Amino acid sequence: MKKILIPIFSLFLTGCGNDTLPKPKAFLRLDYEKPSYKRVDIPVPFAFEKNEAAKPISKIKRSENGNSISVDIEYPKLKGTVYLTYKKVTENNLRDLLRDAQNLTQKHTQKADEINSTVFENQEKNVYGMFYEVGGNAASQSQFYATDSTNHFLSGSLYFYAKPNYDSIYPAAIYLRNDIKRVMESLEWRTED
Repeated sequence: MKKILIPIFSLFLTGCGNDTLPKPKAFLRLDYEKPSYKRVDIPVPFAFEKNEAAKPISKIKRSENGNSISVDIEYPKLKGTVYLTYKKVTENNLRDLLRDAQNLTQKHTQKADEINSTVFENQEKNVYGMFYEVGGNAASQSQFYATDSTNHFLSGSLYFYAKPNYDSIYPAAIYLRNDIKRVMESLEWRTED
């Protein structure tokens, strides 16, 4: 009996040397190419710079009355799209356009862990707006709107082609968030050709 207890007892003594530590939380390490931006030349009343990692813009949809234009910036490798919607500002619709853009972001509060808003202002180019970063398992991780308050209004939203799982899409969401900020920073209003 003593011969059996000694090896078992020695296993307990040698197995208790190191404390077990839980693994720290971590995100996938996904490396994306360094962004290279180029001015987009398409027949719309605004110009901006787009990451060359996105597909060339081929979808420009105009409403029948000509007051609304949709442009999609597609990122096939990241399985995401930034949807831009341009609307003309008229005498009475700016307040409605602002409210609609803000309400679109607020619809994500049920799934979002947080929504951070940042005021954007470029007086030189007459561009004023708001950028929203949405944390958590919301359908859209980034949204924005920009306007000159008299003629132009542009809104944008980022959506991925997958069920929202913030941990999985976080690296891509950060990469595309920076691209959306570049769109806002480089945005210029122009008269349509």
